[in-house]
Amino acid sequence: MSAKPRKTYTFVNREIIMRKKNNILSDRKLLIMAIFIAVGIVFIVKLFSLQVLDKHYKQLADNNALRFITQYPARGKVFDRNGQLLVFNEAVYDLMVIPRQTIIKDTLDPYYPFDTIGFCLLLDIDKNSFIERMNKAKNISFLKPSPFMTQISKENYTHIAEVLYRYPGFYFQTRTVRHYPQAIAAHTLGDIGEISQAELEKDQENYYRQGDYIGKSGIEKFYEKELRGVKGLKVMMVDVHNREMGSYNDGELDKEPIAGKDIYLGMDAELQAYGEQLMVGKIGSIVAVEPSTGQILAFVTSPTYDPNLLVGRERGKNYKELQNDPMKPLINRAISGTYPPGSTFKTVVGLIAMQSGTITPHTVFHCSGTASLPIKCTHSHGPSPDFANAIMNSCNPYFYEAFKATINNSKFGNIKKGYEYWKDMTYKMGLGHKFNTDIPYERSGNIPSREYYDKMYKDQWNSVTIRSLGIGQGEVLVTPLQLANIAAMIANEGYYYPPHLIKCFGDTTAIPEVMTTRIEPGIDRKYFKVMKAGLRTVFSGPAGTARRFELSDIPQCGKTGTAQNPHGNYHSNFIAFAPADNPKIALAVIIENGGYGATWAAPIASLMIEKYVRGYTVREELEKRMMEGRISYKNER
Repeated sequence: MSAKPRKTYTFVNREIIMRKKNNILSDRKLLIMAIFIAVGIVFIVKLFSLQVLDKHYKQLADNNALRFITQYPARGKVFDRNGQLLVFNEAVYDLMVIPRQTIIKDTLDPYYPFDTIGFCLLLDIDKNSFIERMNKAKNISFLKPSPFMTQISKENYTHIAEVLYRYPGFYFQTRTVRHYPQAIAAHTLGDIGEISQAELEKDQENYYRQGDYIGKSGIEKFYEKELRGVKGLKVMMVDVHNREMGSYNDGELDKEPIAGKDIYLGMDAELQAYGEQLMVGKIGSIVAVEPSTGQILAFVTSPTYDPNLLVGRERGKNYKELQNDPMKPLINRAISGTYPPGSTFKTVVGLIAMQSGTITPHTVFHCSGTASLPIKCTHSHGPSPDFANAIMNSCNPYFYEAFKATINNSKFGNIKKGYEYWKDMTYKMGLGHKFNTDIPYERSGNIPSREYYDKMYKDQWNSVTIRSLGIGQGEVLVTPLQLANIAAMIANEGYYYPPHLIKCFGDTTAIPEVMTTRIEPGIDRKYFKVMKAGLRTVFSGPAGTARRFELSDIPQCGKTGTAQNPHGNYHSNFIAFAPADNPKIALAVIIENGGYGATWAAPIASLMIEKYVRGYTVREELEKRMMEGRISYKNER
């Protein structure tokens, strides 16, 4: 009797449970249907957005009918300090190729074959060259444009453009190349060329593409970002025959390029050209600096070359010829040539000796002329010169003794500490290191360290061991740029601005601070005044080594140098500045294998001073002799 109620109770519960399960399944079904409907709505909205509202994918689909053309900005022009144009742009044309389009489908002909023979005749190239260029383009990208032939002239462009529609996949892109109206200062101005793979890999901005041009040397390299400007974009519609049909969508996607900044150099173009004339037939350099600013007035290296040789389609060929020239015209000797300074270095030795308290302007040292030991004198003068007479006569024993007394000075404790003081002072005067301004590939020169001598002589060295440093020989090496800076520092009586090429940007953008920072080496001004007076006697004194080149109306100061050269005749060196009281120009001249300093370097320096200060020269005979003079390098090259 008790089992039936339990059975009825169980049946009723099961029925309730089944109803609940059916309700749950029904709810899930509705939920799933709702999810599918929602997803479908999302897809419909997205497709509507992509196909109707968003034009981006339509533009991608139209790529076969659109041409995206990079608009290259006009590169900034370069002027000298007086506004003379040194570098400007000329239009050329790059023939671009999209490899995928060189064979296209056509409604009339299933496959329109590319006329390779006709194309080669049009461009005056052979089939092998065509294949090589096409393979290079394919390696860059099969779908995107890349250069097939660069820097095509206006004349050739007109001829080719008339029939280019016959050759699918090819089109012209306008570019500019540099032109140099005065053909001077090739090393300073530098050149531009096609970007290399290594340069592309260093491009963190992702600005450049294969085939773009970039500054390779000189200011073109250093000021690349300022000169290059900002690229623009032009989107053109093209027909099936590769002919442009006009701007896409009224130029909606076009972007105008921004021209590069113009640059004004501190260089004086006339002085630069004059210096290059004086250096014809000689190997060496002239560096002239404006003492009050550090701006380089002339940056002459010889032999040089016409910068227009490294422009256009013949650039590669001409570069190889210059590279193989035994006279090495591609070397910028103003910054890459390192030389013993010879007697010009006596200015440095004398200033440090006075500042250290080792000598005074009245200190005398004995000189026995050619009989002097351990360093002989090459000039005939009194046996006990003071500082001024030692400078005027370029007395070797005097400056050896001054150097020896400096590093042996008891105030330093020992010779090694004395030498470290001396070396540190030369560093502060701009020697033994780069200036790190806007001059690429500058070399440091060499002022040997104490550790160098410790290793070379196994700690057994003294002032006699390194005596050659006192007269600018031995291991000490300088660049012409560093020597010119020494002259500028003396002209300013105790300070200098790091030598640099730029004067200003055309848009008044400030130049880097390093180039306007005044540097003082820590030598009292009174000693520079003493040095100045001594250098004045080099021109004006009765025994001055440059007295033959004195100018009555332009007081000059200078120092000759005759540097020994193990590979041939002595190098002829000279530093100078003028006018003495308010210097406008300081310079250094080095003529390789030129003999005595007064033979070539001193007269060239004096003519450069006259040209810049006066604006013209009056010593026609001297000028002719310097310009027409040639030095034989057959035995040295």
